[in-house]
Amino acid sequence: MADHVDLVLAQWAEQRPDLDVSPMAVIGRLSRVSTRISAELKRTFAEHDLDTASFDVLATLRRNGPQRCLTPAELMRSAMVTSGAITQRLDRLQARGLITRTPSESDGRVVLVALTEDGRALIDRALPDHVDTEHRVLSGLTSAEREQLAELLRKLLESFDM
Repeated sequence: MADHVDLVLAQWAEQRPDLDVSPMAVIGRLSRVSTRISAELKRTFAEHDLDTASFDVLATLRRNGPQRCLTPAELMRSAMVTSGAITQRLDRLQARGLITRTPSESDGRVVLVALTEDGRALIDRALPDHVDTEHRVLSGLTSAEREQLAELLRKLLESFDM
């Protein structure tokens, strides 16, 4: 079955047969899939009054365990949040009572971020819906295909780190 990317490839083959546009088959589809997945996840997060970055910060704190506080720098590295957005994101989460920020006892210049009980309860409610959305988004693939795709994407990502 042909898709939009196949049409684009055929058009380029006709207009510029001198170019090898085969990477567009992968990049175009990755881009289109990414856009659709992001939209699905945003809908799920919105059901819990969250956005992508807020969910990611709360999930990062949650998966690090109840006794583990993270610095904003650790959160930035572990979550999918940029350095420019982390302070603003933490301000908003703290204003909502979902996280606390306290100075480190060993180094007053360091701030430690932790989930509040409300923050933990919210991420614990949102996470199953998030995982259900991911299952639904990937439902067109068999388990073996998911594993193969995950491995291929890992390999592609590792190529950027060289």
